Amino acid sequence: MQPDALATQLTSGLLSFPVTHFDTDLAFDEPRYREHLAWQATCGAAGLFAAGGTGEGFSLTPAEIDQVVRAAVGEVAGAIPVVAPATGATAVSVEQAQAAEAAGASGILLFPPYLTEASQRGLVEHITAVCRATRLGVVVYSRANAILSDVTVAEAAERNPNLIGLKDGVGDIERMTRTYARVGDRLIYIGGLPTAETFALPLLQLGVSTYSSALYNFVPGFAMDFYAAVRAQDRATVYRKLSEFVLPYLDIRDRSKGYAVSIIKAGLTAVGRDGGPVRPPLTDLTAGELAELATLIEKAAR
Repeated sequence: MQPDALATQLTSGLLSFPVTHFDTDLAFDEPRYREHLAWQATCGAAGLFAAGGTGEGFSLTPAEIDQVVRAAVGEVAGAIPVVAPATGATAVSVEQAQAAEAAGASGILLFPPYLTEASQRGLVEHITAVCRATRLGVVVYSRANAILSDVTVAEAAERNPNLIGLKDGVGDIERMTRTYARVGDRLIYIGGLPTAETFALPLLQLGVSTYSSALYNFVPGFAMDFYAAVRAQDRATVYRKLSEFVLPYLDIRDRSKGYAVSIIKAGLTAVGRDGGPVRPPLTDLTAGELAELATLIEKAAR
């Protein structure tokens, strides 16, 4: 898929960030993963991001990431574009971007270079190296040790025609305002904060027209309805859904570090689709928390 076409597609709807399934030995469970993606592809999302944060990409080896991406492409490409991760050091990210293109992915989500601090100049070079290593469209993720200034985003966009988007994992209103004012519609803007539904309505005013929905994994109908209410700027519906489901859900999520991922797999289990375990260093919800989540989901479905 050409970068411009990918950008248009990703801004047309909600984005799916599926979990990666593991078996009881914590090995990648490809059949269950494929089954999950086949379901996800039928529920209305505009794009599927394999092995991302919700997909525990940080716990996968490079070989496993390639396996996950190939499984995703094999299962749903053609029905929905698959965006693959590029993670870690610049050289590793370049290799992953090239492997993703060879696997048939439609685009790249470029993550921060972990375990090192970097200047804005260094981040521009990191982005440029990956963009020049592939013909695919690249979305860069601004978060953690790679928080991009508006000047950096503008320079990276000018230097790299196939840089198509910015995923914001910071939520700094001034930073986003500066970025949109400087870069405008040259890029697409994706909300990337944990449980992005919480921030979707205010960020819409800053050009963030879509977001990564982890909730889509286990309550896709709710997630799609919520997204529609956001795009329609239906404040009454958005805040009703926040109050009835999202905020109580956050109360469970916030009980332990790492639960932003764990609770998604628990949600799948709660709706009868067996999300399976998370890998260390994450921990699974307790039995009591899983039961509480199941009750919350049941109430939301009424």
